[in-house]
This record gives sequence, structure tokens and C-alpha cells, in this order.
Amino acid sequence: MSDDLINVTVVYSAQAREVLELPLRLRPDCTVLQALQTSGLLVQRPDLDLATMSLGIWGRKVALTHPLRDQDRLEIYRPLRVDPKVARRERFVRQGARTAGLFTKKRPGAKAGY
Repeated sequence: MSDDLINVTVVYSAQAREVLELPLRLRPDCTVLQALQTSGLLVQRPDLDLATMSLGIWGRKVALTHPLRDQDRLEIYRPLRVDPKVARRERFVRQGARTAGLFTKKRPGAKAGY
């Protein structure tokens, strides 16, 4: 009977540098929702909302009804705090045009942009 089970890891990071990995052994016909319920993460973390939660397997988004396979890594994504475009613009303003971009290192005596 134990040979019929699949190994799945549920991963959640509530904040930077804090990763919670929960290895599970589940039935082969298990879905993403069933894995979340089995992990107990929804009870431990009441701030997780199934309706708004973003999920993925190995970096690819999936639905709650998606069937799991052996060695799947179920990831729970948290929302972005800052829009990446805004963060890049702010970084560019702080660094300045001379120290950022593709042509920051140039050979001595070279033309601009080379």
C-alpha cells in the first residue's frame, strides 16, 4: 500500500529568508486542494485565503483542481509588495545613468556605446 503513495513537497515563504517546506506522502489521485488540506498549512496560517491565493508546481501556475504527480513541488506564492517596474525606476534614479545599464564598463579611448 505504501508503494502506491506519491511524494509531494508543499513550500511557503511568509517573508524573505523564511521558507517552510512540508514533505507529504499522498494518494496518486490527490489534487492541489487536497494536498493543502493534508499539509495543515491552511490551519497554521489563517491569513492564507484559498480564493486569492496563487499556486504553482515548479514555477508554473496551477488551479486547485490540478492533479499532483510524484516529486511535485507545490509552491504557494505571496503577492508582490512593490511593482518590479517601479523598483527598477527607483534603483535607476538612485544609481544614476552613468553607473547603470548595458554600457557602464567601456574600454579607455572607446567611442560612446562601445
